[in-house]
Amino acid sequence: MTLQEKLDLLPSQPGVYLYKDAKGTVIYVGKAKRLKVRVRSYFQEGRPQDPKTQALVARIADLETLVTDSEAEALLLENTLIKQYKPKYNVMYRDDKSLPYLCITPGDRPRLYPTRHRVRDGSRYFGPYDQVWRLRDLLDAVRRVFGLCTCAVIPKTRNGDEPLPKWKSCFEEYVGQCSVHMPEEEYRTAMKRVARLLNGKTEGLAREIREEMEIAASALHFEQAARLRDGLLALRSFSEKAKTVMGDLIDRDIFTLETDAEEDVACGVLLRVREGKLVGRYHRLITGIEGVEPGVLLQGFVEEYYASDPDVFVPDEVHLSHELPEPDALEAWLWERHTTKVPLVVPKIGEKAHMVRMGGTNARLLMGQFAENRRQAETDRIPHSVRTLQAALNLPAPPRRIECFDNSNIQGSDPVASMVTFVDGKPRPGDYKKFHIKTVVGPDDFASMKEVLTRRYSRLLKEGKHIPDLIVVDGGKGQLSHAVEALREIGFYGQVPIIGLAKRLEEVFLPFSSEPVMLPKSSSALKLLQRLRDEAHRFAITFHRDVRSRRTFRSELTDIEGIGKATAEKLLVAFGSVRRIRETPYPELVDIVGTRAADRIQAYFSHHDVMDAQGAPEVSSGEEPPARSEPSGEHDP
Repeated sequence: MTLQEKLDLLPSQPGVYLYKDAKGTVIYVGKAKRLKVRVRSYFQEGRPQDPKTQALVARIADLETLVTDSEAEALLLENTLIKQYKPKYNVMYRDDKSLPYLCITPGDRPRLYPTRHRVRDGSRYFGPYDQVWRLRDLLDAVRRVFGLCTCAVIPKTRNGDEPLPKWKSCFEEYVGQCSVHMPEEEYRTAMKRVARLLNGKTEGLAREIREEMEIAASALHFEQAARLRDGLLALRSFSEKAKTVMGDLIDRDIFTLETDAEEDVACGVLLRVREGKLVGRYHRLITGIEGVEPGVLLQGFVEEYYASDPDVFVPDEVHLSHELPEPDALEAWLWERHTTKVPLVVPKIGEKAHMVRMGGTNARLLMGQFAENRRQAETDRIPHSVRTLQAALNLPAPPRRIECFDNSNIQGSDPVASMVTFVDGKPRPGDYKKFHIKTVVGPDDFASMKEVLTRRYSRLLKEGKHIPDLIVVDGGKGQLSHAVEALREIGFYGQVPIIGLAKRLEEVFLPFSSEPVMLPKSSSALKLLQRLRDEAHRFAITFHRDVRSRRTFRSELTDIEGIGKATAEKLLVAFGSVRRIRETPYPELVDIVGTRAADRIQAYFSHHDVMDAQGAPEVSSGEEPPARSEPSGEHDP
């Protein structure tokens, strides 16, 4: 079945759609309230689309749809499929590390322990926790308030009585505080209360424990009352650590999003507010955001958070920093989980708006840390070829920035030079330099190299700019000795290592050393130097040809009476060659240089056309006879 036939047969129910490329790879997963309307919208002519969507549509070769009973189910299925296929064109919500959770295992005697790995075995997970200290405080509160063990290993028993002879016990067992021997009913009650504590419901817990303490005291069970008293004090101490940020006792999730177009990254931050207190923070870094609206990114972050965990706590309200473009599926899912409608609010004033701004401040801080970490990682990442070159030449530091020089001329005419820059083994064209040789007469590559290095590094010293880690000159001992002389005269020699690379045998020459260094042919260090030398040669030859063609082009045009250098430059920019000017219609010439100059150009070429037709010798275009363009390596005598 063709793609068009599938588009014609799309259902109107809610569901999920998967776009595939020509190889059958899933490249995008999306959800829809009505599949027919949503999927067809991608293929409507004239509908404005951002560049990312245009690229996606151009690659769609096939589609698959999965119908669901509701939008809420579509939301969950979409999240599952995105994690399964990791499609290229879906915005990816990623952690910069594996965040910890608190896990409550299933069964008659569940246990609580921290973990960074989630397993679908019926366990309940609370978190994740951005701030590990918060997780540790929770575990400490569980131990002190309820007397529960929080280790990951609980001993199994034969018949629920005696523990097995050999088992790995926890630290609490050694100090007599392990809950492995706690009665079943008391243990289950404690674990239910732990779940409430992890969800931030401390006020109700405190009331219950206080009532039980009073009952125990009135019944003269003073030892039990003392334990409850200590647990109540520990609960109050833990609760007081949570910052009170809102005046009411409503549970809220506050989602904010900030973007950084320069780094192509966004950050979504969730602040968990329970009973008016800030009890936790969670964030996601979002990459590949170019062309995606903040509201779309925020909606993906919110949906990914709620849909990724079937046991996630659903609050009374959800506050947002941006309006969601398609909130219906999320509202339906939240309503289903909470049993009452959960409003999605974008607050503008008051303490609610203040909390949204607080989340935005956190997001910007996290993005700044991410950008700094990425820059640091790039700085610390030194390619193998650069390290190999450092070891081969015994350089004091890795040559992360290398500048390489080459000359180019034909029998001394139009002498030029080039400088190319490699950073971490890769070309950086923005730092390339071109030089017109000014003081050297004739084909003297040694003197040209000396002039270029003098000009380059005198200016670098004067401006105080970043110096390279290695200088390479294309040539053998002759070029290298003149380069060293230039650096000595300006007081720069010794600040940067300098070498010469002779082309004939790929020999590396060091200053004041008669014997060259021979690098293995398969060495990545030698290949790096060859790439440098070849790029410098290419850049120099290209520049030389451009200079020569401009000179010869101008010389032919200025032979025309009344055409000066300025007019020749205009024609050069507009047409690029004498042949194209000869073939250009008269009105176009008038538009560029005016009537009088156009008349003279037409008359000149008409005269030469007549001479050629009568058999007269062809007029030279001003080009020099072809000659070999030499790089600045060692020449034969």
